Amino acid sequence: MKILVLSSLAYSLTNFRGALLREMKANGHRVLAVAPDRNDAVAAELQRAGIGFRLIPMQRTGTSMVQDLRLFLAYLRVMIVEKPDLVLAYTQKPIIYGGIAARLACVPRSFVLMSGLGYVFSEHDRPSRTLRRLVSLMYREAVLRARAIFVFNADDRAEMIKHGIVKLRHNVVQVAGSGVDVEHFAQVPLPRDRTRFLLIGRLMRDKGIYEFCEAARQIKAAHPDSEFMVLGHYEHDNPTGIDETECLRLAQRYPVQFVPGTTDVRPYLASCSVFVLPSYYREGLPRTIIEAMATGRPIVTTDMPGCREPVIDGENGFLVPPRNSDALAATLTRFIETPGLISQMGARSRELAVSTYDVRKVNHQLLDAMGLLVERWKQPKPDVELASDGSDERELAVHGATSLGAGLVSAALAK
Repeated sequence: MKILVLSSLAYSLTNFRGALLREMKANGHRVLAVAPDRNDAVAAELQRAGIGFRLIPMQRTGTSMVQDLRLFLAYLRVMIVEKPDLVLAYTQKPIIYGGIAARLACVPRSFVLMSGLGYVFSEHDRPSRTLRRLVSLMYREAVLRARAIFVFNADDRAEMIKHGIVKLRHNVVQVAGSGVDVEHFAQVPLPRDRTRFLLIGRLMRDKGIYEFCEAARQIKAAHPDSEFMVLGHYEHDNPTGIDETECLRLAQRYPVQFVPGTTDVRPYLASCSVFVLPSYYREGLPRTIIEAMATGRPIVTTDMPGCREPVIDGENGFLVPPRNSDALAATLTRFIETPGLISQMGARSRELAVSTYDVRKVNHQLLDAMGLLVERWKQPKPDVELASDGSDERELAVHGATSLGAGLVSAALAK
């Protein structure tokens, strides 16, 4: 089967979806990945894995209808030329324009990976109703014929129904985010010298950067040995983005170290005691949270869709109200005053990462739902006597595969 994967950032193809693409290839499928930006390291990694790469320009955060029309036509053209059997799209513009193009190109199967509804559907700093209605309409047209819509949290399906994006009949399947490689993100010892709090994320206002800075100011006054760090890439084009100049201003005003983005967050996770993400963005399921969990770190995040999904409040971390720096400061102080919580909750985080968010389990569920698993990965047939004409064997094989898919989906929904 030929698979076309549409993304909005080349780096995401290897960092977030690399394991999934390799599993598609391992199951005997031809894979062509599409991104709007040229990244030589990504292109080389995909080539080594035997995965094709195609560059299709896109304004990720722009609103130019001319540019978006060009993107749509480019998607349509590549589908007509490549004739994929299946299209998988993730993030807003690939989902919208790729989904509509797949309908027009008569692609047999299309799937949507809804990694988060994003800023337009945020409960805070809401955009205009007109924009939200327009985006909802475009999403609705894009997912109309999708075989399945994968969501990362329990809130997004209800939100999509509320805005008319999907109907009750749509096949909406919850998966445990992008998953995490629990061997690559191995559990590492906690620092012993002092308590360090780390925030990793895109540098955007609605990721809770300012609330984290204010909480750091309050805590540092009472606990001068505590340390605070923000790690992330600058956002120049995003409407809520924070650039180098603003980061410099914040670093001068607050006791927070700002570190430019990196391709490997593991050393930073290893040096921290507690991972913090006070986001009020409409997240799907933040990958940074489950990476921190895999390394054995407690989590402090907001009681918001996506963020709250992997945190059992009081077990592997704490949930705080969004946009409330006082509550955030009080919660982080608990780890300083009761340091035993760090190791206790960190160990629970690791357990949850392994049992629920292992990337191999997540990808198995995705591939099974899309009908991309080869026979050797299917559920073994029972050792029973079969009818001589083979009809019972075929029935058992179909039933076994169906039961496996239902079991995986049910397990994910129960988490």
